[in-house]
Amino acid sequence: MTALIPVRGLPTLDATPLPQPRHRDLCTDCGISRTSAPERCGRACQFINPRYAELELQAHGRARDASRGDEALFGTYLEMRRARLARRSAGAQWSGITTRIGEQLLATGAVQAVLATAADPTDRWKPRPVLVRDAAGMAECRGMKMGFSPVLALLDEVARLGLTRIAVIGIPCQVHALRALEKELGLEKLYIIGTPCSDNTTTENFHSFLRRLTPEPEHVTYCEFQPDYNVELRFDDGRVTRIPFIKLPIADLPADFFPLTCRACFDYTNALADVTVGYMAGAGDQWLIVRNARGRELVALLEDELVTAELESAGQRRAAVRGFLGNLQRSANGLPLRRAPRWARGIIAWAMPTFGPRGLEFARSRVEMKQLEGIVALRKHRPRRMLRMVPEFAWATAARYGLVGGDA
Repeated sequence: MTALIPVRGLPTLDATPLPQPRHRDLCTDCGISRTSAPERCGRACQFINPRYAELELQAHGRARDASRGDEALFGTYLEMRRARLARRSAGAQWSGITTRIGEQLLATGAVQAVLATAADPTDRWKPRPVLVRDAAGMAECRGMKMGFSPVLALLDEVARLGLTRIAVIGIPCQVHALRALEKELGLEKLYIIGTPCSDNTTTENFHSFLRRLTPEPEHVTYCEFQPDYNVELRFDDGRVTRIPFIKLPIADLPADFFPLTCRACFDYTNALADVTVGYMAGAGDQWLIVRNARGRELVALLEDELVTAELESAGQRRAAVRGFLGNLQRSANGLPLRRAPRWARGIIAWAMPTFGPRGLEFARSRVEMKQLEGIVALRKHRPRRMLRMVPEFAWATAARYGLVGGDA
């Protein structure tokens, strides 16, 4: 295991790389297979042994209640709201809520370290797992990275240093594994700040995607899928470009651009975290899903810094989700995806943010799409895993769109 050199701010890795991951059929390299006990993958991995309902009960004290608000889609929660930092953090992907929580946890002494992801020194888009022990170091963890970050490999370092109070900022597959192992880690305190995740890919693939979007990919400093159906690119000279979803070259990407793991993930909203900080329902701000008492503690650290508002919802998702499912089924059957004719794309780009699902309804549509995609993808590529991997809440979504039995 690589050692961390403690310097002020962000600890830096020495020249010794992390151990290589053990081979798994479906793996997002959360880091457990790189630790001194890689056999734990068998009971921790959501793609080997998914334990959504059990771990929700462990983390939140109750399972999701389909009759309460949006819990059937978003998971257990105490409250949801729209939020942003009154003073935006420089370099943040949105306003910086996630890394600001990490800063405050370290500054107040609530934790001894935060396990997070920074950028590789040689590539701003390449993720690098880091163990941060000084609040100032969280600044290096701002912004999006694209690729797989084996952040849980640093649990060995946590044990070596004798740390007992930590926070972890992670995506759903990392958080599932962490929750599954939580009771055996010997921690006095564990806070989990989750971010939603969908359709990850390798850093190399992401670079090829940027090259399809702009002739100047080396100057892009920011890339984000916005809830108004546009991708926003920012450049190092201050320019901003917005590309409507309908005009993205998604259909031109190779079939393996998005791995099967991501296409078969049923936890888009990171339902096992203490608090999920996302964007889908934020309508330009961030979307906070406070899931338990620890989540309330985390948000309370920023209470004087947050500007909050009630979530809004507009439009109808059913037509959009049905269209998405139709394309999935055509693709799964080997038929080409239907593309809008070039002359119509401008009209569609105007109509989607004007009449399509917005706010909470946009978030609902994306979660339903991801659940349907998981079922269709598994049925095509790993049918024997469906009984174990598809949770009941996803089948409930599928039934609303007539996707049952052998329909896919």
